[in-house]
Amino acid sequence: MDPSALFSDAMRLIPLSEGPDPAEAWFGGELNEHWTIGPKVHGGAMLALCANAARTALEASPEGPIQPVAVSGSFLRAPDPGALQLRTLVRKRGRRVSVVDVELGQDGRTAVHAVVTLGEPEHDAPPLLSVNPIPALMTPEPPPGLAPIGPGHPMADIVHLAHGCDIRPALTTLAPRSDGGPPVIEMWMRPKGAAPDVLFALLCGDASAPVTMALQRPGWAPTVQLTAYLRGMPADGWLRVICTTTEVGADWFDEDHLVVDCRGRIVAQTRQLAMVPAPPV
Repeated sequence: MDPSALFSDAMRLIPLSEGPDPAEAWFGGELNEHWTIGPKVHGGAMLALCANAARTALEASPEGPIQPVAVSGSFLRAPDPGALQLRTLVRKRGRRVSVVDVELGQDGRTAVHAVVTLGEPEHDAPPLLSVNPIPALMTPEPPPGLAPIGPGHPMADIVHLAHGCDIRPALTTLAPRSDGGPPVIEMWMRPKGAAPDVLFALLCGDASAPVTMALQRPGWAPTVQLTAYLRGMPADGWLRVICTTTEVGADWFDEDHLVVDCRGRIVAQTRQLAMVPAPPV
């Protein structure tokens, strides 16, 4: 495995400077060609880097009790793989909840504006109520014979995340449903060479192929806004991901991801607003 493809390396930050405001800080990062969809940097990887910058700005440990619990990101442009700069501004440093603004940019232009809420994730205890469909639909590990994205896979030329992640999509769920219902895309994911963490769970919340593929609209579907809730720290093992939608309009569509760890606990929920690809010529 190429060491530069490790997720932990992709999340690495270098302190650059402090601004005139003591609540402000600057970091350098890099998302190389292994963290792209097609030619552009993957949105979920950028949000994960923003969440790490927010956590770092609060001087919180990656293993400590303070973690990102909600991330709301607006995508302004799609940067190329390479060096990135992140500016953080601590808006609130509270006893239970803190809020940090993050701007991720390249070559002096902002690509992502994120607001990151941090606190203690859900404790490892049974929920009072849970309507979680994944344990009944997906096994904790991918079914035998389900191929990972890699050389020869039909998605290998687009999904370059497979260099640093083991991604096993159920290709049958990408097809239109015979009953006319919404697509329910299933996939299993885990980082290579490490256990999944809260940042990787966030990336998984933007990992599926666009649901518009099931409606014969396979082109570029740019995300405009994505909001994620990070419900808990994932256990070591596969993460199960289901992606679906409520409505695909003529111009805009929503896309929801639900991410569950190997023990069956919800670790991430995301909803994004994206643009419907143009019809095939």
